[in-house]
Amino acid sequence: VPKKLVTTVSGCADDAVAGLVACNPGLRLLQGHRVVLRSDLPAIRGRVALLSGGGSGHEPAHAGYVGKGMLTGVVAGAVFASPSVGSVLAAIRAVAQAGAAGILLIVKNYTGDRLNFGMALERARAEGADVRMVVVGDDCAFATPGKAGRRGICGTVLIHKVAGALAEVGASLDEVVEKVTAAAKAMGTLGLSLSPCSIPGSKPSFQLAEDEMELGLGIHGEAGVRRMKVLPADKAVETMLEHMTDPSNASHLSLAPGSSVVLVVNNLGGLSCLELGIVAGAAVRCLESRGIRIARALVGSFMTALEMAGVSLTLMLVDEELVGLIDAKTTAMAWPNVPAGPVTARREEVPAPTEGPRKPQDEPGIGPGTARVQRVLERVCSTLLDIQDKLNELDRGAGDGDCGHTHARAARAIQEWMRSRPPPAAPAQLLSALADVLLEQMGGSSGVLYGLFLTAAARSLRGRSDFPAWADAMDAGIEAMQRYGGAAPGDRTMLDSLCAAAQALHSLRGPGADPLQVLAAAVQSAEAAAEATRHMEAGAGRASYIRSSRLEQPDPGAVAVAAVLGAVLE
Repeated sequence: VPKKLVTTVSGCADDAVAGLVACNPGLRLLQGHRVVLRSDLPAIRGRVALLSGGGSGHEPAHAGYVGKGMLTGVVAGAVFASPSVGSVLAAIRAVAQAGAAGILLIVKNYTGDRLNFGMALERARAEGADVRMVVVGDDCAFATPGKAGRRGICGTVLIHKVAGALAEVGASLDEVVEKVTAAAKAMGTLGLSLSPCSIPGSKPSFQLAEDEMELGLGIHGEAGVRRMKVLPADKAVETMLEHMTDPSNASHLSLAPGSSVVLVVNNLGGLSCLELGIVAGAAVRCLESRGIRIARALVGSFMTALEMAGVSLTLMLVDEELVGLIDAKTTAMAWPNVPAGPVTARREEVPAPTEGPRKPQDEPGIGPGTARVQRVLERVCSTLLDIQDKLNELDRGAGDGDCGHTHARAARAIQEWMRSRPPPAAPAQLLSALADVLLEQMGGSSGVLYGLFLTAAARSLRGRSDFPAWADAMDAGIEAMQRYGGAAPGDRTMLDSLCAAAQALHSLRGPGADPLQVLAAAVQSAEAAAEATRHMEAGAGRASYIRSSRLEQPDPGAVAVAAVLGAVLE
């Protein structure tokens, strides 16, 4: 039996409704019943009251649609089970006693719902209430619907909205029934799923192979009309729209080019939001290519089937009046903030910003000659390429085993860059240019860390190339890495080697320092620090998620930094 996050299996419908009411001050429970009502019932005096409902398991339907501008109340059954006659009747009485000018029951076309709501309607009429019922059947799945007719699925939510907006502006019961009935006829929905669903405490309703999807299934885990191999999203959407609009399908929706529709892309409960966005884009492109105008689109979870990993598409043919009713304000918490405006896949893109002009920073006569820069960089690159496998091996213990690849990618990018132009000789420009190359080509967090280091170091070297400036540059680079990377010395990262070297470079600030001796000491310190990371607990980076007892090797980032410094010294 699949896992479920419930308190008790028997109480899950009550608990879900109680949770919704607890979080929404505009809702109230009706004592003794699983009925949710607007908390401002007196506000419906003299207006039409709207009641809906059905089984639980379709959240946010139906209680999420209770509010000003939508439903007055809903009656919830157990999971995938119709509510009782007694609860429907209690809801009707509650709104009648609040002074409603007529009551409309909006019911999805299922035998159990029709029977229970119908029986309650007959009893309420016998008590003198003015009650009508509209049955919604928007399912386009069955080419030859049987006696039961088309099932009521996600399109019902649009009917709640249209009816709610009409009632809010004071339309009469006859008027609401007439307009809602017409809207319901001009609407179709079709579902598609990659998985079944399971009622809490039970096994899944059906089985789908790993490579299969099911077309035209209901919202209670009933099987659909066609099982097929999993298709890419755009092809799946095309198949759905074909089936929905196929004239040989008795339950099809006639869609002529030039028609205007409201589109609902509904998550059946377990599809990721990423997939839902892909399906929505495919649906918009597919409809536009058929010459259909999409007046509005709603994308989200509106009527679900527990955790079913699927989607349904609803199309409702609309005119300006219906679009206005869809746009009307509502306080119902599950109705989305739908932008008022047409939907299209052909939106103009914002042009990319142009880069500001680069300041020429050539500082003639400062810094090592270009040829010397080239020699040093070549040595650094060949060193990194030589230790690629060693770094990958060290990285496997704690990371994803790609530290060597990442550094080799950087080395090849620098070689390529030097082949395309001689590197600048001025230190500030050289480091800035290297930062650009690494940010663009190196990838991973190392690329950004090196980029931060070089960018900050370059700033310290502007207009200077004396030895103390290099010590300042090293400190500035490390400070930037710590500020954004969040690591500190002792966290078993590349910073351990860098900080040790920086400490040694501080001697450059003293009078009469021998730069080569200082650099040699810095390289030795970096190598010793890299080796010392072997015994450290990882405090930052991906390795920090792994128990230190498993990391008996030095940190690959620290080893790489020591190797780079060593190559510079040679």
